[in-house]
Amino acid sequence: MIPVFVGSAVAAYPEKPIKMMIGYAPGSSTDIVGRMIANDLSLALKQPIIVENRGGAAGSLAADAVAKSTPDGYTILFAQNGLAINVAANPKLPFNGQKDLLPVVGVAATPHILIVNNNSPAKSVADLIAMLKADPGKLSFGSSGIGNSDHMAGELFLATTGLQAIHIPYKGGSPAATDLVGGQIDFYFAGMPVGLPLYKGDKARALAVTSKNRFSGAPELVTIQESGVKGYEMALWQGVFVPAGTPQAIIKELNNAVLKILETPEMKDRFQKAGVQIAPMNTQQFSDLYFSDIARWKVVIEKAKIKLD
Repeated sequence: MIPVFVGSAVAAYPEKPIKMMIGYAPGSSTDIVGRMIANDLSLALKQPIIVENRGGAAGSLAADAVAKSTPDGYTILFAQNGLAINVAANPKLPFNGQKDLLPVVGVAATPHILIVNNNSPAKSVADLIAMLKADPGKLSFGSSGIGNSDHMAGELFLATTGLQAIHIPYKGGSPAATDLVGGQIDFYFAGMPVGLPLYKGDKARALAVTSKNRFSGAPELVTIQESGVKGYEMALWQGVFVPAGTPQAIIKELNNAVLKILETPEMKDRFQKAGVQIAPMNTQQFSDLYFSDIARWKVVIEKAKIKLD
């Protein structure tokens, strides 16, 4: 524990349970990683970490709740780049994403995996592009919700290739994956913890990954850039945020604790098995990524004329 000065009093942090809010459904990529972090962070801080899933509005309901909570380190947010996308795209958010939340520590930056149903004619990205060209605006792609990272991975793909498809948003990654396997949607840029097990278990066909370089968890899969879509690159980053006004001593304690967790062989092994690319980022590095991502998505969203409000 660390001493936190409040007025003239000195309180130990943490001295009671911490709530970690996750804006996505149980079983989603971000929920899986967030719960892994919460488990080991609880052990490191010697206090329970209570995970609360508050899905909806592409993660904004949980972000809003944390942004408006008491800045004392007892309510934290585990979020992904859907937060930056929302801040970039939606001027009607009930909180200011660039002022009301502070990035604390980044934990992962994982590509999405482009999957199709096993019965799909598409055996490659080129095949999928040919199908989209043959039936403009007829094929459908799923996501875990409007404005989420997997949605924007699909929109970026369509904007980069100049193609059209129908977006079908779901209330989480698991139901989207279920409908992909069942043939109700044509393709899905799934988060790795959701999509990789489907590919490894032969329940879905993987065409490519969205990162610049191949993914270490499945190096046999080509990237979308390698498949001929020049300039396409995207990764799902995830990390911890706190409300603005949280004492720097608490931010430092959370940052240090999480970074130490990420160094352990046990956590590295769990990340690898979950299909997550570990990417430790200190507070400054994570802040730089967050704010640069907001600027990046503003350009993409304006070009693609995407409305998320």
